[in-house]
Formats: sequence, C-alpha cells, structure tokens
Amino acid sequence: MTEPNTVDLDSPDDIAIADKMNAGRKAIIAELGKRIIGQADIIELVLHTLFVGGNSLIVGVPGLAKTLLIATLAQVLELKFNRIQFTPDLMPSDITGTDIIQEDTHTGRRQMVFAPGPIFANVVLADEINRTPPKTQAALLEAMQEHRVTIQGRTYTLDEPFFVFATQNPIELEGTYPLPEAQLDRFMFHIVIDHPPEHEELEVVRATTAIIDPHFSRPISGADLVAFQRLVRRVPIADPVLKYALSLARTSRPRSPQAPESVKKWVQYGASVRAAQYLVLGAKSRALTSGRYHVSFDDVKAMAHPVMRHRVLVNFRAESEGVTTDQIIDELVERVPVPASGMK
Repeated sequence: MTEPNTVDLDSPDDIAIADKMNAGRKAIIAELGKRIIGQADIIELVLHTLFVGGNSLIVGVPGLAKTLLIATLAQVLELKFNRIQFTPDLMPSDITGTDIIQEDTHTGRRQMVFAPGPIFANVVLADEINRTPPKTQAALLEAMQEHRVTIQGRTYTLDEPFFVFATQNPIELEGTYPLPEAQLDRFMFHIVIDHPPEHEELEVVRATTAIIDPHFSRPISGADLVAFQRLVRRVPIADPVLKYALSLARTSRPRSPQAPESVKKWVQYGASVRAAQYLVLGAKSRALTSGRYHVSFDDVKAMAHPVMRHRVLVNFRAESEGVTTDQIIDELVERVPVPASGMK
C-alpha cells in the first residue's frame, strides 16, 4: 500500500507520527541541554536537517562546541557516529574505504577484501572540511547526494538514516581550500555559530570546568527519523507559497529579469534550484514542528538565510565595499512580493 501524497488529517497513523515528531524534538532538545548550553537557534536548524534528511555546513570560530553538538546528538539518538579530521594529506580512500589483502586463516589463501571507511556511519562529521584538497572533498559528493559510495566500480549503499555535518573555521585562511560551488550546493543549511551572550558563556565556563557525566535517554530511533522524513515531504504546500520560495531563489540570480539592481551589482552567482527545494523542505519541517499541517510564507522566510547564504556568492566589488551575502538575502526577503493568499 502506497502512502498518500499529502498528510491525511483523518489518519491516526499520520497524526501519531506528527505527534511523535514534535515530542521527539522537545525531548532531543532537553537531552542536548544536559551538555550543550544555549545555541537554541542552531539546535533547531540541526534538527530540521535531521527531519528533512539533509546535510549541513556549520561555520564558527574555535571553541563554540560545533563538534561537541553533533557528537552529542549522535550519542543521544544512539546512531553510529564517525568524525573525520580533514587534513591536507587526507586521501579519498581514507573516507570511503579501500580494498586490502586479507589471508584466510583456514585455507591460507589471500584475497582482496573491502575495508569500509568512516563514511559508513549514520552521522558523519567532516571536521574542518576546507583543510583538505578538492579531490578529497569530492569523495563526499556521492554519499551526500545519493547515500551511497562507488569504489572501483562497485557501489555500496549507506545505512539509513545518513547525515553529513561539516565544520569550517572562518578565521584560519592559510592552508585552506574553499569548497567548490558544486559541493556547497549539497548542503541544505549553512549554519553560522557566533559567541553566546554573556550569561550563557558564564554557564559554559562554569559547566566545563566541573565534572560532567550526563546520562542520556534516547527519545527516538533512527527508524523514527526516516518516518519523519517521509512525513515532512507529504506536508501540503499551497501554490502561492511554493512560487514565493522559487521567486526568492530566482531573484537572487544576476541574469534574472526580476533581480534588483543590488543583485546585478554585487552577486556573481545566484541560488540554484536546490535552494528552492530546501526552502520548501525546511519550511515543511518548520510547519510540522510548530504543530501545523500547512506551510506559511513565514516558514519560507525563516529558512532564507541558512538555505541561501552559501548559494548566493558575492563578487569582488561586493567584498571591496563590505557587502555581505546576508545583507543581500535581507533585501531579497524584503523586496520579493508575497502573493496574496491570506497565509502568513
């Protein structure tokens, strides 16, 4: 029996999954709070990544618990977690795995056996991803998009659920390799972590200079996450809201007739089709976790910055004048008209 295309409000099963998703979200936040202080907005975006089944790039200066957050999340959910420290000498096979010669203890015969790499996990943390050359960065592309890897002509499917979280340090520029646009586009969100407010930073210092040994309770399973991802895709979205998400992406392109002068002046490349797709999927997840079964314009607007900031690339003129991608996205959200439909 196939699933309906949209959430069935008369279906006890659909309502039960939606309720479990909301309860699970609250429980995950509570469990993370045993180790992670503050960062509520960041945690929300990470959870939307899980509920959609995407990948996210997390950018921030050292010491802001980027790695700790993802490792703790995997621990809370009891998912297999692997951390890959990206370095200049890292090879693609160090990520995907390789064939090795192994001797059979019974027969003495030697044969080639595939040794899986760290990509074979549920949650993969690509730490300091811009520290390694593009050839090695590209080893993640197929895994992120297709949830599989191909090695010497053989294809291996990765276990579900599967997520890649990558971190970047914005201040260490020497010895880094900027991610190519094709790889950036594979990330659903570009999440920016900044220093917490003073009262949260005080609690961080207090907690991390004492003995911490939290015990976590798993609120949901990996199978639950897969069910949530399927439910998110079935949340209905009205045509005006869908067209608004598409308009945000199209208006960011300098060659678009609808692009404002600021975009034509300062943007080198605009958002791809994936931007509109992730605006819609992120908005659907936000609607469900807000207790609604329809997507609003505000849901789309809330996703605009994390979805588009790594897809709207400014030119040299913008950099010389101090114009940021976030400023351009602010203007797009302000200037792109919201179709009249009664939704907020």
